[in-house]
Amino acid sequence: MSEHPSVAEPTAQDFQAAQSSPEFQSLRSTHRKFVVPMTIFFLVWFLLYVLLSIYATDFMSTPVIGNVNLGIILGLLQFVTTFGITGLYVAFANKSLDPKAEQLREALEAGDYAAIHGGSNGAHSSKGA
Repeated sequence: MSEHPSVAEPTAQDFQAAQSSPEFQSLRSTHRKFVVPMTIFFLVWFLLYVLLSIYATDFMSTPVIGNVNLGIILGLLQFVTTFGITGLYVAFANKSLDPKAEQLREALEAGDYAAIHGGSNGAHSSKGA
């Protein structure tokens, strides 16, 4: 029924070996290089909006078009920024994270990390063979 041969599930030791592998550390580093700057950017942008709303009410109430003021526009831009960052992350993950994660998953399922800790999880045996 399945395209993949039946294999034993990876053990806790396999997951620990995979987690300490250079490939996994590279994946985490790549993830952090995107997430940390984007998080800082968004938090600074949001804090600026909140502080302007509290301390610069005259600035925020500046009319732009009719009854729409600068505060409304900056508030709506919070949503635009959120969707923009989400789109950037999806593109980044598809390009940079997913291929690395797929390689790690395949290595884990193939039992490549079982050899690292000296155990054998039977990953290379198949049922009925």
